Amino acid sequence: MSDFTALPDLALRTLGGSVVAASDESFAERENLISPGRPAFQPHTFGPKGQRYDGWETRRRREPGHDWALVRLGLPGLIRGLVIDTAWFTGNYPPQASVEAAALDGHPTPAELQAAEWTQILAPSDLTGDAEHLFTVTDPRRHTHVRLNIFPDGGVARLRVHGEVRADLSVYDGLGLDLAALANGALVTGCSNEFYSSPNNLIAPGLARHQAEGWETARRRGGGNDWVLIRLAGAGVVKLAEIDTTNLLFNAPSAVAISGTADGDTWFDILPRTRLQPDTPHRFRIADAPVATHVRVDVYPDGGLARVRLHGVLAEG
Repeated sequence: MSDFTALPDLALRTLGGSVVAASDESFAERENLISPGRPAFQPHTFGPKGQRYDGWETRRRREPGHDWALVRLGLPGLIRGLVIDTAWFTGNYPPQASVEAAALDGHPTPAELQAAEWTQILAPSDLTGDAEHLFTVTDPRRHTHVRLNIFPDGGVARLRVHGEVRADLSVYDGLGLDLAALANGALVTGCSNEFYSSPNNLIAPGLARHQAEGWETARRRGGGNDWVLIRLAGAGVVKLAEIDTTNLLFNAPSAVAISGTADGDTWFDILPRTRLQPDTPHRFRIADAPVATHVRVDVYPDGGLARVRLHGVLAEG
């Protein structure tokens, strides 16, 4: 993908991200940095610490140094790009920011993170107020944490860390897993239409709370049908397909089919065209499917799905 913002936000709170520490959060809490959605603002909403902001804001620094925030990525992976958003911060944004990244095993404490070896993935770069700043990242390594540095102080509304998930699948040795889970490294690589909501939602963790947290296409007025392509977490054999139409009361597809490929040229049936019901989690056992690296989910003729889960086992070797 040439536009890195089409890739998942690895730091997003709803994907398991956490701001584990910050140098200061006197005016606005560090946790806001990775909240989902656009930053909100309501003028003249003053609290004991001043105007309330939907972001992270530090006090005015009166001594040398700079402020920072440590973020544990909800999904470790290859970082392809960063978005530093100063929305609504007009007289109190930092004039510069940089970002470092690190890869640590286990569950490190903030103190252990501070002592870790960090790699700069974004050199100090100029920021403006009330604006989204997009930065491409070329570092090829897998990372589990990032550190946002602001110079010298101020407010940042959101930090987005877009990239490709690289999960540790060794924990599933001898076990089954969801081959289509974003958290395991699966990725949506294409779809016919995403008019109402993103197909990446299909493989996100958890259950969809409403229609917007699934994938929904525009109403199809011509022939054909809508579809989505998913690169699996690894080459594997699908044993159980879950197709969830929860929350799709009047706009679920009438049917679904799933096909797979291991070489990109030869496609085979995993689930033949099968009837669906609205607002229903469906589970279909799969027998004798070949090894696949990618799948195509076809919906007939259009509509929406909440989630797609493809439980199976990784191929040996």
